[in-house]
Amino acid sequence: MATGADVRDILELGGVESENTGTINKKDIINSDKKKSKKSSETLTFKRPEGMHREVYALLYSDKKDAPPLLPSDTTQGYRTVKAKLGSKKVRPWKWMPFTNPARKDGAMFYHWRRAAEEGKDYPFARFNKAVQVPVYSEQEYQMYLHDDAWTKAETDHLFDLARRFDLRFVVIHDRYDHQQFKKRSVEDLKERYYHICAKLANIRAAPGTDLKIPVFDAGHERRRKEQLERLYNRTPEQVAEEEYLIQELRKIETRKKEREKRTQDLQKLITAADTTTEQRRAERKAPKKKLPQKKETEKPAVPETAGIKFPDFKSAGVTLRSQRMKLPSSVGQKKIKALEQMLMELGVDLNPMPTEEIVQMFNELRSDLVLLYELKQAFANCEYELQMLRHRYEALAKAGSIGPLTAEGTHPDGQAGLGIEEVKGDTKDQIIDVVGAPLTPNSDLL
Repeated sequence: MATGADVRDILELGGVESENTGTINKKDIINSDKKKSKKSSETLTFKRPEGMHREVYALLYSDKKDAPPLLPSDTTQGYRTVKAKLGSKKVRPWKWMPFTNPARKDGAMFYHWRRAAEEGKDYPFARFNKAVQVPVYSEQEYQMYLHDDAWTKAETDHLFDLARRFDLRFVVIHDRYDHQQFKKRSVEDLKERYYHICAKLANIRAAPGTDLKIPVFDAGHERRRKEQLERLYNRTPEQVAEEEYLIQELRKIETRKKEREKRTQDLQKLITAADTTTEQRRAERKAPKKKLPQKKETEKPAVPETAGIKFPDFKSAGVTLRSQRMKLPSSVGQKKIKALEQMLMELGVDLNPMPTEEIVQMFNELRSDLVLLYELKQAFANCEYELQMLRHRYEALAKAGSIGPLTAEGTHPDGQAGLGIEEVKGDTKDQIIDVVGAPLTPNSDLL
């Protein structure tokens, strides 16, 4: 017979009352899970100490809320595992042995540690000994092709001997050159003589019909380069400051030139749009009335998007009001809207007319033409302002005596054409002229 204690052990039940009585109660069976959860929650809860930040406290425990380890340990797998696999094989012996470097010709003996199996092999770094192949010429070749009145054969032989010794390091060759026995030469003279002989020998010894890459050394260019570099290095602080100032002024001039070119392109677009709109109106007047509106739209010439107002097309499905077609798009600025309303009031046109099909079309065309007229007036005012400003500058320079005065036709009294503003060059910083005009002009912002 199984006793109550055995049943409690099987069901993992416990309690003071049940242990004392030895019987199973209803409360023990129902509240068994709650007791376990309470015990587990009590054992795993940790209270954060006062004054400790939450981030610091989170570093002390893992996701399982385990207690922090007493000693640092690393039980993670991956790249932290030891990669060295120590086997039970015999260790390869190393030996202290002598070696010679083939790059040295003095027979010097050195010692280093190497494996015993590599004894007797060549020095492994000898493959990095790359020597320059300096050509060798004969007496007959020198007399026939390489003879030069400015160079003797003994001097040429001395140059090629130094080139072999120092691997074409011409600065070292110039330092070791025998200037007492031979004529004093510069580094450029030594390079020019060496590469001239190399090119001659390559042409002589090359097979007919082969393309050769012959090295060419321009001694004059090298001398000019070094001379210019020396001048650049010997500049005074005043010259450096003046050069920086001129570079800044040049950047300003280039920036303003780009702005002027952009304004010129915008003005050309406006003029093209005005001409296109005029031709379009004339074509519409001459066209017969039987033409459908769809054909009229397809035959319209292309007008630049920047000209006038581009009204949105309501071609999507659904019901729309005709008055929505008269609404100005958001691309039109407030300044243009106020100017447009003022021009409409001057013409006596209602700002919100009856939106019939014909009125909507004509009203939108009228407002587009008025905006185009407004932009043309603004561009004209800007050009007039720039012209007056350049004229005042020119007159100020003429009074100073830098330039002769101009007549009303823009010529000198002697009949010659006046110099352009771009051709005027001042001698000092105060006389530098901005040839592209000032960036800030009245009515420059059209939007």
